[in-house]
Amino acid sequence: MLYYLFDYLDKFDFPGAGVFHYISFRSGMALIVSLIISILFGNKLIGMLRKMQMGEQVRDLGLEGQKEKEGTPTMGGLIILGAILIPTLLFAKLHNVYVLTMVIATVWLGAIGFIDDYLKVLKKNKDGLAGRFKVVGQIGVGIIVGAMLYFHPDVKVHKEVASNYELKQGEKFVTDSHKTNANEEVKWIETRDMTTTIPFVKNNEINYNWFLGDNARTWGWVLFIPIVIFIVIAVSNGANMTDGLDGLATGTSAIIGIALAVLAYVSAHVQFADYLDVMYIPLAEELVVFIAAFVGACVGFLWYNSYPAKVFMGDTGSLAIGGIIAVFAIAIRKELLIPVLCGVFLIENLSVILQVGYFKLTKRKTGVGKRIFLMAPLHHHYQKKGMHEAKIVARFWIVGILLAVITIVTLKLR
Repeated sequence: MLYYLFDYLDKFDFPGAGVFHYISFRSGMALIVSLIISILFGNKLIGMLRKMQMGEQVRDLGLEGQKEKEGTPTMGGLIILGAILIPTLLFAKLHNVYVLTMVIATVWLGAIGFIDDYLKVLKKNKDGLAGRFKVVGQIGVGIIVGAMLYFHPDVKVHKEVASNYELKQGEKFVTDSHKTNANEEVKWIETRDMTTTIPFVKNNEINYNWFLGDNARTWGWVLFIPIVIFIVIAVSNGANMTDGLDGLATGTSAIIGIALAVLAYVSAHVQFADYLDVMYIPLAEELVVFIAAFVGACVGFLWYNSYPAKVFMGDTGSLAIGGIIAVFAIAIRKELLIPVLCGVFLIENLSVILQVGYFKLTKRKTGVGKRIFLMAPLHHHYQKKGMHEAKIVARFWIVGILLAVITIVTLKLR
């Protein structure tokens, strides 16, 4: 909203109003405001949650320090949601299709998580929202996000092609926005095809519509939307699995957010996109404002969520941050990098799948179920081995930083 105010004031040469046209300034302000909201208002919300007796009900898993966490306020994800949405509404262009998509995904998944936490804490239903209803909600947001990104006319990319390239339906040549490219053998086209990036591969672009032949543009959504749904479910559940130790999911998400901010900035900046030979995505620069608020919210939440935690994010936060990461990666055409960037989420998910699958397999064959890990998800395995919670979190963060660096390096490593 402030963008529109200062854009109007700039027409009257109001001093300093023009600075709101710079993405770097608005992103920085979104980050700062997000941190302030998390830290200043977080403490008040924690107090409210305590008065409402919104304490965590911890199951006895035989883990060290588990009993001390009993009664710690949960639903702290409300702090994260507020610290994301308020700066976004203040500093982003709200008519931008990418911003609208991210806001819808944030509110929708946050609401699903809130209902789950509400049922667990206030209604004393230990199972919370039934798994099938969570999946239905995730499918719903996947359909909305997929439809917006597929059908909205503002969602398009610019790609390099050979000078003898023959235009297909819905494509056109663009030259004025790519003056940095002096190679006469290369041209740029604008297309609304659902092209994405393949990591570690030269000429690293793949178009989902290629799999559908001549009717690609008409029926491409039949393939694209299920892919979006799968990614949203996988990453949001991965974040939910990772949220088992103080600061683990929050810190990991902040690291992922920083990497996504870099990827979004270079993809939305025509000179950087040209230099790095990646797709240029018009209008996606507003995503940098959103992800800056996301990083600020996660870092600010760590003020209270780091060991020993004063508040837990609950499903209100974990489902939302996982969904945000998934939708953001899809929007900037980097969803195939998720297994690398979100490697911590992936291994946590896989550890549960492998543990359950192996237990059922061995029980069916021998009558006695066996386990691969001492406990799943993986972070509990290390707890069972006697490693301190804070050390596990720090080491997972280090792995997350390494994976984020590898993800950014893929811009040139192909």
